[in-house]
Amino acid sequence: MLVMDKNTGELTHRHFYDILEYLNEGDCLILNNSRVIPARLFGVREDTGSPIEFLLLSRKETDVWEVILKPGKKAKIGKRFVFGEGKLKAEVIDIVNDGNRLVRFEYEGLYENIIDEIGEMPLPPYIKEKLQDKERYQTVYSKIDGSSAAPTAGLHFTEALLEKAKQKGVNVGFVTLHVGLGTFRPVKEDVVENHKMHSEFYELSQETADLINNTKKSGNKVVAVGTTTCRTLETVAQKGELKASTGWTDIFIYPPYEFKVIDRLITNFHLPQSTLLMLISAFAGKENVFNAYEEAIKEQYRFFSFGDAMFIM
Repeated sequence: MLVMDKNTGELTHRHFYDILEYLNEGDCLILNNSRVIPARLFGVREDTGSPIEFLLLSRKETDVWEVILKPGKKAKIGKRFVFGEGKLKAEVIDIVNDGNRLVRFEYEGLYENIIDEIGEMPLPPYIKEKLQDKERYQTVYSKIDGSSAAPTAGLHFTEALLEKAKQKGVNVGFVTLHVGLGTFRPVKEDVVENHKMHSEFYELSQETADLINNTKKSGNKVVAVGTTTCRTLETVAQKGELKASTGWTDIFIYPPYEFKVIDRLITNFHLPQSTLLMLISAFAGKENVFNAYEEAIKEQYRFFSFGDAMFIM
């Protein structure tokens, strides 16, 4: 774990279990409890039998999902597909942003059980090895199904480490933000403001809102675990007082941005030109972040989803 003081840019090399030394009694850790669904489906076109791959992005209605299709150019409205030898069928009902499709699924039984049986975990493309244990791509506190990618900053936590934090008097709260793949899209616009984020579903409970508000009032620190948690809290804060809220967010945080909720941030090391890198640059300063990344490269830190951690304080 690379620890950065965002005020001075000072860097310290630690291990992730040392995070407890930086958390004080009365601070709160806020975690994203979204679970990754087995969102990669392999099937065939109903009319030709040719292979098709679906990647589930977000649920729009009970049986309607936005999906990425490969190959997808010929998937016109009305085209039908079959998965798991007929256990699941789908029909294209609309063509939306970036050529993605809205599809309506047909099945008998419980949708979640069918997806769990025939779907595969949507690992990032740079991970070539097949995942034998699906839980390896879940946080230990994941609870609510809906993500197409893991909120990976939380993968560093074990149940034992969270328990030690609680024993130290650190409060733990949860938000839900179902991570879509749009989060990871590189920014290709010459003018940053023109980049359009995909919407992601979020939920903040009154219990977590109260925890954060009380932490702030007592002068303690709100520590966001991951950029998804950060974006959820900052989304709700745009409306004023932090209170229970649910909806869709496409908030895009980049310098200069004045953070309203979070005091500290646990995150991984992100891809160049990503909105995630822009978010942490807004939080810690672009020069500080780029210096930290140079140091991380020099010290052979691992980057991306299953990589090492950064704690910005």
